[in-house]
Formats: sequence, C-alpha cells, structure tokens
Amino acid sequence: MNFVKRAGTSLGARKSKTAALLAIFLVICTLLLGGFLLQAAAARQEADAQRTIGVDVTVRKDGLTPALADRIGASGTVHRYNAQIRVRAGAQEFTPLTSKAPEPGTGAAGEKATGELAVNGVRDSGMLLPFSYGSTKLTAGRGITPEDAGRDVGVIEQRLADRNRLKVGDTLRVRSADGKQTTPVTVVGIYQDPAQDPTVWVAPHELPGNALYVPVGTAQRLAAGTAPVSEAVFKIGSPDQAQQLHADTERLLGRSGLDFRVNDKAYKDQVLPIRRVGAFAGLLVWVIALAGALILGLIVMLQIRERRSELGVLLSMGEKKWKLIGQHAVEVAAVVLPAVALAALAGALGGQSAGDAFLGGQADKPVSAPRAQDPEIAPPTVRVEAADVGKVAGIALGISLVSTVIPGIGILRLHPRSILSDTE
Repeated sequence: MNFVKRAGTSLGARKSKTAALLAIFLVICTLLLGGFLLQAAAARQEADAQRTIGVDVTVRKDGLTPALADRIGASGTVHRYNAQIRVRAGAQEFTPLTSKAPEPGTGAAGEKATGELAVNGVRDSGMLLPFSYGSTKLTAGRGITPEDAGRDVGVIEQRLADRNRLKVGDTLRVRSADGKQTTPVTVVGIYQDPAQDPTVWVAPHELPGNALYVPVGTAQRLAAGTAPVSEAVFKIGSPDQAQQLHADTERLLGRSGLDFRVNDKAYKDQVLPIRRVGAFAGLLVWVIALAGALILGLIVMLQIRERRSELGVLLSMGEKKWKLIGQHAVEVAAVVLPAVALAALAGALGGQSAGDAFLGGQADKPVSAPRAQDPEIAPPTVRVEAADVGKVAGIALGISLVSTVIPGIGILRLHPRSILSDTE
C-alpha cells in the first residue's frame, strides 16, 4: 500500500489520537498567528504614532528666513513644520487692550501709538506649544494653517474680541510698525490664553490679550524692515532621523551659531512601549515554534515506540524505512491544514480583542504633557491577512517535518526480527 494512503488509514483508525494531535497543532497555530498579528498591528500603530506624535526639532539661528525654513521643511524626514516671526503692529479702527495699572510715566506713549499689538507670523499655529499642549484653546473658528499662505487672516485673543465685539468673519485693520501700511486681516479664529493680565503696568503689546497670530507673509508686510524667523520647529518621525535633519540644516545655515534642539520625550513615552510589544511578539513566535517542535517531537517519539510491532510487520514485508518515516510525517502534516484554518478563524474573531488588550493600553497611556491639538494615535487594527496565514502554515509544516524526521531517525536502526521477537 502507498505510504500516503496508509497514513490516511492510520489517522482514521486512531481518531482520538488524531484529535489530540489536531488540538495541539491548533494551539500552536493560534499562538503563532497571534504573534504575527500582534507584530503587524504594533508596526502599523508605531507608524501612525510617528506621523501624529513624532519628534520636535527646534532650530534657531541669526539670519534664518522663511525661505530657508521652507527648504529645511522640504526634507524627506520632515512631516510638518512651523516658522515663526514676531513683529509689532498698530491698531486702526479698533481698540487694543491697555493695562489696568497706572502708567509710571509717559516714556511709552510713542510705543502705544505704533506698536500696541504683538503680531506672531506663523505657518502652522497648531505646532505652537501653547496650542499643541492645550493650555491655549480655540474657542471659535480655527487656527492658522499652511493653506493660509498668501492670505491676510488672523486669530485673536478672546479678551480683544470681547472688547471690540469681534467674531469669526470680521475684519481688523492692522497698521504696520512704521505706520506706512495698513492691512485688512480677516478673523478666522478666536483663542483663549490662560495667562492673566499683569498686576503692574506693562506696555500694550506685552498684554496676553493683544497677541495676534497671522500667516508669515502678513507678518512680513507688517514689519518695519526685514523680519527674521525667531525659531522654526520641525516634526520628524523618530529620534533616529534627527541626525540627518541636523546635517541638512548645517548645509543650509552653516554650523556657526546654530541652535539645534531635539525634543523626543513624547515620542519615547508613546512609541517605545509599542515597539517593545512588537519585539515581544517576535520573540513569542520563536519560542512557540521551538516549544511546538519539541512537544510534537516527544509525542511522535512515543507514538513510534507504541507502534513498534506495526513497524516490524511492515519492515518484514519489505517496506523501506524512509517510507515509514514519510508515513509519520504525512500523518502529522495532515492535521496542519485544518489547524491553520481553525486558527485563522479564531484570529479573525478574537484578534481585535487581543490587540486592544496588548496595544490599546499603550495608545491610551498619557504622556507628561498631552498634546491636545495633535491627532490621537489610532487604536490598534488587527486583521488576518493571507501573508500571515501563509507564514503560520509554513512554520507549522516545518514543525511537523522536524518533529517527525528527528525522532524517525530511530526507525533507521530498527530490525524486523528483533522487533517481532520482542513482541512474542
């Protein structure tokens, strides 16, 4: 009889042991598939965290211009960036806030006439620390975005809006610091700064309520002369990319006087735990594969001992020893396919719950300074893919081969006469 057919007959005749072997393989395949699914989910969540959290790099240098900041931001390592310009401007046809404390003299009168407003030219207000960490919140409208380049729009503080009865959609007339140009600025957002007004007199532009955020181009037109970039912040995917960005920045700006600072605390707080889960899943796959091969090898070894008389009869009938080993390999491998199919079904039904248990807590873990305006990390997505099922099937077949061939070496030393004499 063909040894493949004989393996099928043996499996049918030994249903209880076949079911036990199937159960063992099902556990092994389910754990293997769980490890692969967890690895893939961790990789997807880490990539999402790199895009949403990333690492902030702050660059300061004399002579840094918006054009140079744009060239640095065009680097392939940069996901998002913001350049900031600080200028003074005056108010026309609306009333800025003034200090409630008495002024100790008249030396600041000229300043109040031409520079009551602190204008911040930004490319992306969502990257400013007060907005990204949530201490300063938008109460109406939206912030400044890169799409506002070339537009005269602005975000004003709630106190200034209340004093002048301004709302989103209204227009402010802002006068340049030298008084030669007036720019109409459309209000697109209103924010609330938690900072209280000083108890002592300060110049109007130092009051929190007189701070205005506009696009960089608008700030440049309001500046009396050249307005350099005070600082530029670039968001990159991981700390490993900071070295490349530093090299690109040095080539553009030069090394002298360059202030290059990397803030990766939020990244470490959120991304590294996810990466550790992925590494644990990879280690789990190897441990399961080795343990499975060892357990099945012991089971096959016991089966060979139990079936010595059967092997002796087959050898006495002239059956080749390699076919006996092949029969055991086919018997073990025959239960792999149903075990893999059942494991894939179990992964599809319970994989998401397992992913939430392992990775959901890492995504929800608060950082020391939560970023309210940044997008949240997406919850772990666990899905059974054909590639993962294929890897499980390949490993399971490898386990079945190793667990039968190595114990089957003992069959090569068997002699039918000694086997049959022992059984008499």
